[in-house]
This record gives sequence, C-alpha cells and structure tokens, in this order.
Amino acid sequence: MFKSSLFTGLFCLILLIACNTPEEKTAKITKQSFGTTPDGTEVESYTITNTAGMNIEIITYGGIITSLTAPDKVGNYEDVVLGYDNLEDYLDVSPFFGAIIGRYGNRIADGKFTLDSVEYTLATNNGKNHLHGGNKGFDKVVWSAEPVKVEDGVALALTYTSSDMEEGYPGTLDVKVLYTLGNDNSLTFDYTATTDKKTVVNLTQHSYFNLSSMNSDILGHKLSLNAPTFLPVDSTLIPTGELRSVAHTPFDFTKSKLIGAEINAENEQITFGGGFDHCWVLAESQEVMHLAATLSDPASGRVMEVYTTEPAIQFYSGNFLDGTITGKNEVTYGHRSGLCLETQHYPDSPNQPEFPSVILEPGQKYKTSTKYVFSIK
Repeated sequence: MFKSSLFTGLFCLILLIACNTPEEKTAKITKQSFGTTPDGTEVESYTITNTAGMNIEIITYGGIITSLTAPDKVGNYEDVVLGYDNLEDYLDVSPFFGAIIGRYGNRIADGKFTLDSVEYTLATNNGKNHLHGGNKGFDKVVWSAEPVKVEDGVALALTYTSSDMEEGYPGTLDVKVLYTLGNDNSLTFDYTATTDKKTVVNLTQHSYFNLSSMNSDILGHKLSLNAPTFLPVDSTLIPTGELRSVAHTPFDFTKSKLIGAEINAENEQITFGGGFDHCWVLAESQEVMHLAATLSDPASGRVMEVYTTEPAIQFYSGNFLDGTITGKNEVTYGHRSGLCLETQHYPDSPNQPEFPSVILEPGQKYKTSTKYVFSIK
C-alpha cells in the first residue's frame, strides 16, 4: 500500500512538473502561397521560428518582412512591424513596408549620376529626385528563396538578378540577401552583390517598427544613435554636403531620449523633413559590426539594438503616414505610427565624391551586414 501510494505521488509530481515546464520550441521554417502578381508569378511566404518562439514572416515579393514578433516585459510575443495581410495591398499602395531597397536606398539628386564620363538617367519618383531604386526597385520584384542551414538559428537566402540598365542602372547585378533569425532573438541581414559593369549599389531594409501597440504612435519610444554628426538636407531632402554636429540641436540622440521630445521643434531641418527624415553619420568605422542605434519602448519593455557595418543610418519617423492606409488586422496607420532605422551609405553619394564611395566594380564583391537584437528591459 505504501509503495503504491509513493508511486502514485511520484507520478503526480512528475506530471505536475511536466505541465509547468515551458514547452521547448523547435527552430523551423515553413512555406505557403501568398498569391500571384498580375503577370501570374507566384509569391511565396516563409515563416521562420526560433527556439525562443520568435517568428518572422517574409514574402518573396520585395523580400518583404510582413510580420515580426518580439517579447514584451511579461513575455508576450507580438507583431512589431507595419504591413498588410495580403499581396493585393502591397501591390496597390505601400510606402516600402518591410522591403529590401535597391539598387540604391535613399535619394539621388535629379535622378542622374555620372560614371566614367557617362551620365545615367534614373526615374524621378520623389519630386525631382530618384528614391529607393525607382519605379520598380528591388521592393517590387519577386525574389527567389531558399532555406539555409545555420548554427543557432534559421536562415532564408533571397536572390535576384537585376539586368543591365534596369531602372537606368548600368551592369547586370547579382544580389543575395540572407535573413537569419537567431535563437537569441536576433535578426541579421547579410547583403552581397557582384556586377559585370561599373555601377553604384546601396542596399538597405525598410521595415517600419512600432514596439508598442499598433494603435499608438512612436513618439513615446526612446532612441539613441551612436552618431555625433548628421547630414543636413535641402528642401527636397538631398544632402547639402555638410556633416553637421548634432550638439545643441534636435538631432542629438547621442543619449537616449523620447522621439517626441523635439520632433516638432522650430528648426529648418525639421521643417524640411516634416520631422526626422535624415541620415546620421555613425561614430564607428565601417566594415566592422558596431552599435548604431538603440530603440526602446518603456510601455512594453521591448528593446531593439541595431548593429551594422554601414557608415550611416537613416532615421525616418513616419512623417508621411497620414491615416489613409489600413494595414494588418484592420489597423489604421496614423501619423508617425511607425519608424524606420535604415542602415546604409549616404544619400546622393554618386553625386558627392567626398562621401564614402558606393561604386562597385567588376571583380569586386559588395558586402554589408546589419543585425537587430531584441530584448526586454
């Protein structure tokens, strides 16, 4: 009788422990259809899950991140990026939600640049300037995708070949972007490219983040940028060529501060951008991964650190979101309901030789990396 009771007690104890032990997640990647483009090309959606339970969803159209979950201070995983529920909305109107940007992220003045005395003309799709690769940049093409085995995470390789003179750019460019979701809740982007003709390249990622409720703006988020200078712009948001100190200006994020603290300050640069839409020059040298930015949301406790090999970061505070877009789960994206932290080279570098070079020659390999690390505080 005693042995039977002891056995029953031990069994119940083991069962109780099992029921209260967090289930071990399995790192995996799954694929499903996300619809077809007007020309009949199938678009696939890949869901990547790490062992911590974090998910990222990527579609082959534009390499777009349609969803990205991160834990809050009580352990709830929630989506922290803006986007749509269906392909049709991405095809219709999308302010580059979650997409790979290329061939050239940011603006090129007057849609023109010169290489070896040859002038190249690009689309002027942002006033008189060229923006984010043109009318059909890398955000609007269908990429090939293939899962890749990596240690301590799951990865998806996206590849695309941009033909010579596509959107006005010289050279056939073979591009690969590797998305790696680490089991430590990190997300890494490794960009590589080669060309058969001298060209310019500046790739970046354009996710809009909101670390709090999608029904709120990002003015209560706190941001620090490891950048003592920024690039002033003209009224069309083209850099003037000056590298200006952030000291004693609303652009000083060398110490963490609320984004909303000075976003409406009386300042010519704030007026030009309608808020923050500028490029900050990072303090650390490029080609070595270094901390560029730290974004945090006191309400949810979420923290996102940005590390990069790039020389600069564009902070865009969602100034052009105006409530006319209805996104995922029927949420209306109001003014400044998301922000972008785009690691990159300087805007208009092809026309400003004093800026770090964005030229890629045949035989060279374009290679940059950026990592987002999510945690709680």
